[in-house]
Amino acid sequence: MIFRRLPKSLPVPGFVTSICQTLRSSGYQAYVVGGGVRDALRGETPKDWDIATDAEPSAVEKLFPETIPTGKRFGTITVRESNHLIEVTTFRQDADYSDGRRPDSVRYSNDIHEDLRRRDFTINAIAYDPLEQNFVDPHQGLRDIHRRLLRTVGDPTERFREDALRMLRMLRLAAVLEFKIHRTARSSIHSDWIASVSLERIRDELSLLLPAKNLAPSLTLMHESGLLRAILPELADCVGVNQGSRHKWDVFFHSVRAAEIIKPELHLRLAALLHDMAKPKTRTVQNGDIHFYGHDELGETMVTNVLSRLRFSNRLIQKTALLVRHHMFQIQPDSSPKAIRRFIAKVGRDSIYDVLELRRADALAMRIQPRQTHHYFQLLYQRVAEVLAEDHVFTVQDLAVNGYDLMEFLQIPPGPYLGDILDFLFDHVMEDPNDNRRKVLLQIARDYHAAHESSESSTRE
Repeated sequence: MIFRRLPKSLPVPGFVTSICQTLRSSGYQAYVVGGGVRDALRGETPKDWDIATDAEPSAVEKLFPETIPTGKRFGTITVRESNHLIEVTTFRQDADYSDGRRPDSVRYSNDIHEDLRRRDFTINAIAYDPLEQNFVDPHQGLRDIHRRLLRTVGDPTERFREDALRMLRMLRLAAVLEFKIHRTARSSIHSDWIASVSLERIRDELSLLLPAKNLAPSLTLMHESGLLRAILPELADCVGVNQGSRHKWDVFFHSVRAAEIIKPELHLRLAALLHDMAKPKTRTVQNGDIHFYGHDELGETMVTNVLSRLRFSNRLIQKTALLVRHHMFQIQPDSSPKAIRRFIAKVGRDSIYDVLELRRADALAMRIQPRQTHHYFQLLYQRVAEVLAEDHVFTVQDLAVNGYDLMEFLQIPPGPYLGDILDFLFDHVMEDPNDNRRKVLLQIARDYHAAHESSESSTRE
């Protein structure tokens, strides 16, 4: 909840106040700054508290028994207090950013105003003295929080030139905090500058942006500013691609809408945003009807390539690509238990509900009645849950026998042939789950092996 009037104090935890008291008792200034102050003002519980001081790093290390030189080169020492880790950073002055990321040099200061002047956005440039219970707010960040407005400290062009990632961070903060971006900051985005930012830093900002509640405005501005073309050109290609009468939006805005509808988990948001990314490459028109045959298969490959380029983890890439590959599934609430079992086996028990969630978001982002769609997917979720509850076989590992059992029973060595037998047993059990019993499967395996041996013997003769 945003404050209605200027607060007189903030609820700063005792372990943070204790560090400030130690610094103050030694003749230094101490303020809590940054996102912790911003979030506390918004009525949220800060995840982290940061302290700014005029004590230089070596002095901070001497004052506290447990410290970590996490960023000593840039003035930051991490202090352990009551099992909490707090970053304590020396006041700094403005410096040149020739690499578009870090200052060329660090110049310490004894003035909190100079330190706040070098920060990115006004809502992050508020300092609070928990001992005197005073705010230092030279850039009217308190007012901007009250107005839910995102402004840069000073000239936005200069702030973005110093560190081009701030353009993307601005979109992320707007989405997470549900703030509007000041018109001057919006018009100061230079998309070509983002090329100077490492892909790992871009990935990290996207990972924070995509789960945000107010996603659509930031993704729209990303497109309008050219940042989308610079970061995700494959998705930018979806702008203006018509999908036909069943769709209200083009491929891009349909994808944005699906991403906003789906649960706010990173792999789900990525899958929803990228699930139709292959449509521009697969679009055909036949007898006036628009088709995108194979966009799910090509989409799997494209998603894998895009997320690999952005340095996402292999695990997240695999999870996201699998959802894109299978989002056009054919099972329905009235499908047979066998059909549903086979589909669960194909995507895996761990992913089945995610696939359903992607398809639900995809459908709701089309020109379809929401009430009917919700009812349809309630029935489909229920059918899948019923099949899962029956404890059927969905992987080879669920069989009542394993490879060691077969090697011992059939007296065969490990190898591809053993895998063939296991696959045969799995297919059989998918058809008849009641046969998933050790004695039955061993007999089926014996018959398969005998037929194989007979065939091999005939071939040799």
